[in-house]
Amino acid sequence: MAYFEQYGVAGISALRDIIAKAKELGMLVILDGKRNDIGSTASAYSNAYLAETSLAADALTVNAYLGSDGIRPFLEKCRENDKGIFILCRTSNPSAGELQDLKLTDGRLVYEAMADLIAAWGEDLVGEEGISSVGAVVGATWPQQAKELRERMPRSFFLIPGFGAQGGTAADAVSGFDNNGRAAIVNASRSLMQAWKKQGVKDEDFADACRAEAIAMRDSLREAL
Repeated sequence: MAYFEQYGVAGISALRDIIAKAKELGMLVILDGKRNDIGSTASAYSNAYLAETSLAADALTVNAYLGSDGIRPFLEKCRENDKGIFILCRTSNPSAGELQDLKLTDGRLVYEAMADLIAAWGEDLVGEEGISSVGAVVGATWPQQAKELRERMPRSFFLIPGFGAQGGTAADAVSGFDNNGRAAIVNASRSLMQAWKKQGVKDEDFADACRAEAIAMRDSLREAL
């Protein structure tokens, strides 16, 4: 969302149009906004992106650093509107460990404690397939941690960034899937949007380049699974 917001009203207008087009095509929309604040402000964010507005998506990324009262409004909108959230747990950036790897007095690391909260928050939002609509963001750049987190969150949906431009491989990315090869989605941004540069084609051919890269990504993930 930041890449739209930086252009002000025009960017938000473009985002609104893209969301509308995606829904018209029957696609699911995940907004990467990492929103949160105290309860009342969290409620406003949840109304904006998980209710019936022109910016409403099917799911939203959320930062749970403020604890339960900042998450509760999002859970309510998930329940009321059949929406989902992905809560930051083990992020893909190189400095993630500066905070997320700190050890708590009970012996758990911060990201492990967050995983336990995510699992608990999602217990009563488990769907008919046995997967909760309260998910976790778990980076492909940390495959061993992803395997461990899957054990802590067996019914959580994982959103897995870090594939491609950030260095995560297909084998790394599928570490967060469950034993049935489900309950996760791998996202890529720069590696798709800038595929025309990698392929050495003209910028006006960006769409064909993006499609080719997406197909290659899909096939590599299927092979890894």
